[in-house]
Amino acid sequence: MIRVICLLALGWLVAAPPASLAGNEIALPSMGTDVSSRMSAEEEQQLGAAFMRRLRQELSIVEDPEVVDYINSLGYQLVAHSEYRTHPFHFFVVKDNAINAFAGPGGYIAANSGLILTAESESEVAAVLAHEIAHITQRHLDRTMDATEKLGLPTAAAIIAAIILGSRDVNIAEAAIAATLAANIQTQLNFSRTHETEADHIGMQTLAQAGYDPSAMPGFFERLQQTDRLYDAGVPEFLRTHPVTTDRIAESRGRAAQYKVVGKTDQTHFNLVRAKIRVLSSGDVQKLVKQYRFELKEGTYTDKRAELYGYAWALLATRNYSDARTQIKALLAMDQPRIPYLSLLAQIESADGKNTAALDIYTTALKTNPGNFSLTQGYASTLLQTGQPKKAREALLGLVKEHPSPPLFELLAKASDDAGYPGSAHEALAEYYFHLGQTQVAIRQLGMALREKDTDASDAARIEARTQELAELAKLEKQL
Repeated sequence: MIRVICLLALGWLVAAPPASLAGNEIALPSMGTDVSSRMSAEEEQQLGAAFMRRLRQELSIVEDPEVVDYINSLGYQLVAHSEYRTHPFHFFVVKDNAINAFAGPGGYIAANSGLILTAESESEVAAVLAHEIAHITQRHLDRTMDATEKLGLPTAAAIIAAIILGSRDVNIAEAAIAATLAANIQTQLNFSRTHETEADHIGMQTLAQAGYDPSAMPGFFERLQQTDRLYDAGVPEFLRTHPVTTDRIAESRGRAAQYKVVGKTDQTHFNLVRAKIRVLSSGDVQKLVKQYRFELKEGTYTDKRAELYGYAWALLATRNYSDARTQIKALLAMDQPRIPYLSLLAQIESADGKNTAALDIYTTALKTNPGNFSLTQGYASTLLQTGQPKKAREALLGLVKEHPSPPLFELLAKASDDAGYPGSAHEALAEYYFHLGQTQVAIRQLGMALREKDTDASDAARIEARTQELAELAKLEKQL
């Protein structure tokens, strides 16, 4: 089993051996470019989806539509300039103040909220994502084929998730397993310096070709390395899983100098998203409100628009609707009507019981931004609050196809039930529970959907096929 887990870790994870075990010269390993003939693209995606469902059980995933849209847009820009442009990728943010990022099977790449808040520019976040993308595109899948074939997708996904989760906290049992595996990995495979720096090289190439500042990669790593010396509670998680040396930073900086800086990034958009994440990840919003007030009074901020935006979000979170409305209207007066401003204003109005005003904002904004994730979700939610479930359901049916996530499925279930479609409601709830890793509960919901009067023959055929699919997965999950 140890050998199996080691192979899985090597084939999929970007985490390198912890510096305390492997020494300061160990960096990120390259997985090579060989593509296995034994795992199809569909099987790889199934493993990735199972991995993601496992993570949802253990981690707090940021489901906010603006954050989801932003991190995926940034990731896709990088993928478009990588070596494997047709490879599917999925980017997401984990609500965790630890400075870390990781990649799993099937192109699933995560960035912790702590990493985004620590980054000083969009290029720095892009540098980390480009690095993770490189580790996926340079993988050596043949190292995992025998293991995944024997264990089944859910079990393989669970083991991979356990390794990642174990590296987050040295006090939990998986941490000891992860440390042991890391030592075995280094013992079994002596990665060369070329392999260790390959992800840096390819990632930086992707970064530069996508128009981001290539010097952001060595700059960010160097700043984290300096932070390491100031940490009382231990090094940042990112440095434990991505050890860097002075020589490696110097080599990275030398390569960065060979690229021309295009500088096309929208720093304001990044600052706005980071401000929102600051509020979403705050453990004490009341304290954060006071901090925003102090920063605005003293002028200790880099972007006033982002500062006001974050302040308005914090005020909304503390139900201070009047002041929140004042701040967002000040933003609209000083800047163009950006979608985040309009979405926030509509949410303020809705939270304050002014749903008509909220619907007017959503309706107007959607005319010029049809299908926008954040606006459409907010619009549907407000329609439900105003007793218009059929219109809400219509809006959500299209949205959930492009953004299948637990919150949207839950919202669709309520809209369907309120609109008089109980079968559809149970079907949506089935997907909600499935994406949360509760397969048996999902199967029961599908069974309930089959018994509802609004389920016709076509619906029944689809539901039965989905039930069979989930039943097969449930059998594999019993191996856990």
